Parts: sequence; C-alpha cells; structure tokens
Amino acid sequence: MEDLPSCKPALDHLCELLPRLQSRYYSISSSPKVHPTSIHITAAVVKYETPTGRLSKGVATSWLSERQIKNGFTQPHPDNGALIPVFVRKSQFRLPTRPLTPVIMIGPGTGIAPFRGFIQERAFYANEGKPVGDTILFFGCRKKAEDFIYQEELEEWVDKGILKLHIAFSRDSDKKIYVQHLLAEKAKEVWRLIGQENAHLYVCGDAKNMARDVHDAIEKIVREEGGMAEAEAAAYVKRMEAQKRYSADVWS
Repeated sequence: MEDLPSCKPALDHLCELLPRLQSRYYSISSSPKVHPTSIHITAAVVKYETPTGRLSKGVATSWLSERQIKNGFTQPHPDNGALIPVFVRKSQFRLPTRPLTPVIMIGPGTGIAPFRGFIQERAFYANEGKPVGDTILFFGCRKKAEDFIYQEELEEWVDKGILKLHIAFSRDSDKKIYVQHLLAEKAKEVWRLIGQENAHLYVCGDAKNMARDVHDAIEKIVREEGGMAEAEAAAYVKRMEAQKRYSADVWS
C-alpha cells in the first residue's frame, strides 16, 4: 500500500482479499542418524528495500532470525512468545538405499540444505567402516568470503575423503561461473557415474533458472559423452527421472 499510495481500498475489502499466511517449507539439512533428536534447517534471511525506501523483510526468515536459543530451546520474546510451531512432512528427496550407490548433488546457495544431511549420513556410514560410493557436490554462491556456507564442514569432509567438492563463485572473477559450467567441465566424470555406475543425481534450489540450466547441461552431457542423438538423450534423462535417479527439490 505504501508503494501504491493512489490505491485506497476500504479496510474490510482489503481484509477479504488478503490470503492467510501459508506454511513455509524448508529442506531438512541434517541427518537423523547423526542428529536423532533435532532437525536443522538452512535459510537465507530475506531483507530488501522497496522503491519507496521501505525495508521489507521475509516473514518467516526474519522471525526465525530473531529467536534466542539457550540450552537448545527458544527463549521468550517480548512480542510473540517462545514457541515455534513446526511439523515434518514425508519427502521423496532421499538418498539411495545402498550406501555404495554414487550420488551427484547440485545445490547452489541454500540449495545445499538437503545435501548437508546427505553428506552427514554418508560420513556416518564411513565412520562405521561401511563402504560408501562417490559422494560429489556441485555448490555455487556469489562470493567465497561472504556466501560460502558450511565451508569448514565441507572442507573437513573433503579432507577425510568422504566428499568430492566442486565450487563456483560467480562474483569472484570477471567471468561468471555457475554450477552448470562446472558440470560441463566434469562431463566425463558425470557421464561415467550416471551412464555406467547408475549414480543418483539430485538438484536443489532455484527452479526459474538454475534447475532448467542444470537439466540442459545434463542432457548435453548424455548426448555428447553418451554418443546419443538429441531425442535419445532427452529420453534417457526422462528414464532417470522415472526411476528416481534424477530428483529435484526446487522453488521459485
């Protein structure tokens, strides 16, 4: 209403039009095998200035960021109490049953959320002495110094040989590099895993651009490295999706 001051609806009419706030869904970013009594989420706090100069905040992320945690519990807040209502719903976005099955994870920004849980679980199996297949993450963010979330954890998993990590920092050089460019660079490895070793491929993050670009990159890899015609490559990727070997958890 501040952005459009000429629009002055009656208050009762405005209340009729406003929808109720919907539940916010976040990918769980922890493994129940490692953290059986808690659930972690990964979210970017939404905050931006409107054309009129008003500071606009994300309803859920801003509220969550203001909670005070002590001894594992939220503390009372003078405005709206201490309890955070949450629920868990079943997801089809999960690791393959066999730890030996290779996995390729593609998640820029907060799209890394479910993959943090995936890697925790693979590390759990490795620590128990069980053989674990290739665990590969393609991660992207703008600047290493500002946006590289979970850097210490990821680097520790790399040092232990649990994770292979490929990172694109899109604003740290003159040429913008994104996860789809990294996929193209690792085309032979990606094709070996999905074409010969039945790897499972996961994509999480922005549906508008990233997910589409990654899908195109995968089809190109299948076409060029697998020696297929365009229609054959598209059909191959569709079969992967039908077999739940290509899964996407995306939002717009």
